Amino acid sequence: MAQKIRVAPFWGCMIPVKYPQMELSVRKTMEPIGVELVDLDGFTCCPDPIYFKARDKIEWLTIAARNLCIAEEAGLDVITMCSGCTSTLQEARFMLAEDSNLKDRVNEKLKKIDKEYKGTGKVKHIVVMMRDDLGMEQIKASVKRPLTGVKVGIHYGCHLLKPSQIMAIDDADYPSLLENLTQAIGATALTHTEKLLCCGKGCMDDEMPLNMTYEIFDSMESVGADCMGLICPTCFNSFDMGQILIARKMHREFNLPVIYFCQLLGLAQGLTPEEVGLHTHRIKIDKIMEMISKPEKVKVAV
Repeated sequence: MAQKIRVAPFWGCMIPVKYPQMELSVRKTMEPIGVELVDLDGFTCCPDPIYFKARDKIEWLTIAARNLCIAEEAGLDVITMCSGCTSTLQEARFMLAEDSNLKDRVNEKLKKIDKEYKGTGKVKHIVVMMRDDLGMEQIKASVKRPLTGVKVGIHYGCHLLKPSQIMAIDDADYPSLLENLTQAIGATALTHTEKLLCCGKGCMDDEMPLNMTYEIFDSMESVGADCMGLICPTCFNSFDMGQILIARKMHREFNLPVIYFCQLLGLAQGLTPEEVGLHTHRIKIDKIMEMISKPEKVKVAV
């Protein structure tokens, strides 16, 4: 019997505001794999795992703990759709579990709004939930239109895997999570030299982010990728628009569709590009749809 689970989705900031197509793809694809999304009121920004944390770590921890309290009160674990949100909430859980004095300081602040962080809930990125709580066979069972022949250049980015002591979900240097999920929906997962490189979004430099984006696309193109498969809206922000900027500033066109994993899953489940919001992306997926929509040739015995 297929495993069924109930979880609280934590959408973060960027997906609802800038990329609702990612939320759409999650909502469309979860029921077929046995996941019930229970929306909870009161979540705020995670908050940001780079700038906010550097500005005031105690306030950063308090806001993260407050978000976790909401799920704890509902008796649900949290799934995240953004690697940055995963990093913040998981690191907050780790730090508060390791340091009781720190937990007391945070709870002293939370007391002002009648909340107490207990540390009873878990946080998982949606792709980790798929692997650990459902399993690859359950993902495969939802596939109606395998992405046969589609070569997906995998991009992990920074926050899902590191710091490895805190995230602890895969080998931080030689991960296989996204490759296995991509293969489960029938596509070919391509490894390449820059799959772990930062997208560049957090770099305080005018030229470095675009150069990093260029290196990643060049690496994917060198192995023959038909599209990029990723799991983070911040990375998407760098890559979808980044290709346009590379074409303008560096005079190099890649035309590589950038696709959130749940959008790929939706295509494999038989949904249309519009049903998972792919028509809103700058680089269209016409070539990929041609590949997966071709009827299989039936051999006729003579």
